Amino acid sequence: MTSTPAIDSAVLGVPAADPAVAAAHFSARLAFEADVSDVRADLLAGVPNLVVVDSRSDASWAQGHIPGALHLPTGRIAELAPQLIDRDTVVVTYCWGPGCNGATRAALAFARLGYRVKEMLGGFEYWVREGFAFETEHGTEQRAIDDLTAPRSGISCAC
Repeated sequence: MTSTPAIDSAVLGVPAADPAVAAAHFSARLAFEADVSDVRADLLAGVPNLVVVDSRSDASWAQGHIPGALHLPTGRIAELAPQLIDRDTVVVTYCWGPGCNGATRAALAFARLGYRVKEMLGGFEYWVREGFAFETEHGTEQRAIDDLTAPRSGISCAC
């Protein structure tokens, strides 16, 4: 009887987690994160007690932002959030995109103030790349869907 030679695996070099541990991990991630499609769906549906916060600079906000978002730069969250956002509201933070951790810093600032908070994965970049309308200092704009981020049809990927 011959045995199959062992194959080094980049994926299985560290064994996969026990299913219960994996379920806890992924559930926890969803408690901290939301994607742009889900945020857009909730904004369009008018989900109550939810506010989307753009934590970028004034110049970045003017360049483009999510319709209905509140502009609150990270450095001003501790000062202004208690005046502007009810404590029962869930806050969703965003910044430029996946290469920027500004939304993470903003989410941390809100959490330290006692708010329930999630970070929007992909940030403003993926909002635009998925073909969603955005506002600028000159009005509303929309770009073509980047088919590396969303179906060309514009129909939700339903993932």
